Amino acid sequence: MTTAVLHPGAMGAAIGAQLVAAGERCVWVPVGRGPASRRRAEEAGLVALAGFEELTTCEVVLSVCPPAAAVEVAHQVAGTGFAGCYLDANAISPRHSEDIADVLTGGGATVVDGGIVGPPPRRAGTTRLYLSGVDEAVCRVRALFDGTAVDVVALSGPVGAASALKLAFATYNKVSSVLAAQAHALARHHGVDAELRDLAAAALPGTPLATPERLSSAGQRAWRWAPEMREIAETCRDAGLPADLLAAAETFLGHWRRYKDDPDVTVDQLLDALSRS
Repeated sequence: MTTAVLHPGAMGAAIGAQLVAAGERCVWVPVGRGPASRRRAEEAGLVALAGFEELTTCEVVLSVCPPAAAVEVAHQVAGTGFAGCYLDANAISPRHSEDIADVLTGGGATVVDGGIVGPPPRRAGTTRLYLSGVDEAVCRVRALFDGTAVDVVALSGPVGAASALKLAFATYNKVSSVLAAQAHALARHHGVDAELRDLAAAALPGTPLATPERLSSAGQRAWRWAPEMREIAETCRDAGLPADLLAAAETFLGHWRRYKDDPDVTVDQLLDALSRS
């Protein structure tokens, strides 16, 4: 079976590498992608296709892209006449998951909703992939990941259920990092940052507040997290819940966009960016 990975960012490439290591043939479309994507794809063992039209030769298409591009990628794939199984594993709202299903099922494809929780998978026990949708299609995708480091959990729900769980978890997990950064920036301004760290270590061990060094990872991924906050805000509004906190988190993360995928960014740089704002 041939699986296409669109597009091999850090997460997509790592998932593709897991599939390749498990004996699957994985391909990607290099059209319009930069040298970093090409390097990740090569390292993961993905085979390049000549263009999107060749996706019709694949049984499965896996979409792992920035949230803002998820619907556009689905339209690109639908435009090829793809009629296989489409796994959308992006951090998007349930409503957008349903929109993607409408776009692709009209052409004969089957859509599975996916939500990835955890870092790019490199060892077992770190990364979960939640799936929802038609049982037969979910089982097909679940079997695809047998023998990989990705822990697959099938939910008994329609397309949109996996995305809802992913965004509910991200609401706490990612906004907690935003709050920790705000707290440390405030403490540093008043010269009590060391005391805050000590207090957090005693009262809230293991949290971003107690381990601010973890904020550097949040800074590197802020360019992805900001549009994810927008998706969560939309999901909250659809559920009749307030979205103010998520809108503020999106604005907050915008202060760190310059550090996109910067492996050398420091916590001090991130806090300085907040102070300058």
